[in-house]
Amino acid sequence: MGNLGNPTVQGKEYLRIKKLPHIWCPGCGNGIIISALVRALERLPFEHRDLVVVSGIGCSSRASGYLNFNTFHTTHGRALAYATGLKMARPELKIIVIMGDGDCAAIGGNHFIHAARRNIGLSAIVINNYIYGMTGGQHSPLTPRGKKASTAPEGTQERPFDLLALGRAAGATFGARGTAANPRQLERLIARQVKHKGFSVLEALSVCPTSMGRRNREGSAVDMLRRLKERSVTLRKRRDGKEPEILSAGFSGREDKIITGVLFAREEPEYSEEYYRRIKEENG
Repeated sequence: MGNLGNPTVQGKEYLRIKKLPHIWCPGCGNGIIISALVRALERLPFEHRDLVVVSGIGCSSRASGYLNFNTFHTTHGRALAYATGLKMARPELKIIVIMGDGDCAAIGGNHFIHAARRNIGLSAIVINNYIYGMTGGQHSPLTPRGKKASTAPEGTQERPFDLLALGRAAGATFGARGTAANPRQLERLIARQVKHKGFSVLEALSVCPTSMGRRNREGSAVDMLRRLKERSVTLRKRRDGKEPEILSAGFSGREDKIITGVLFAREEPEYSEEYYRRIKEENG
């Protein structure tokens, strides 16, 4: 995230400078993604006091400690549950929920599908480094098939979720994918996501040179980022105007291209607005 002690640093007011330097490993993509988030928020017309960041437990969820907003650092897998309660109590707030792949899709998987089903106004940023980084290198529901982990020393045999396909099927109204290898695109995607009304999910692909890279002999962090960039292809709008199908994220063990960009977006009634509208109608 650069020299954050420098007063000319972009987005300095959004960072808790005294908490830095951060604890992420050298080469981790989390800092790149959080920097993109800060730059995106600078571009948006929201008051600082109206922004809230909620996170769970894990490497990526440490971000709430470094971001100078109203923040919740909650329990593992429950970030969306806490954020849902906050949105219902204070619907005027803009709430960003930062989770990891295990935090969101494993223990938090049920919260994820029901937040999507309700279409509640939360912006879920899922930092996917394909593994549990902080707690021992176990494989997650998004680990590519065949990749080694502490719980899969010969390579995982399980098929990973396509997180965006899951979110769309459950009812999310915005889905996008970006990578730490293209931070400017990621910044634009986050800005679009946060402006969306309803439940939105952005899968931010990261690299974990410590728990994933070493076990799978993927080279240095620079090698991993370069490979991520080479495999990524930006989705273009279809000429017929139809919504593009969600294509494989490339996590099936094949050398597929990773599709980035906004994969789906539509307008549906937002849950907290509908809830308070009904209360107002019932009370005359």
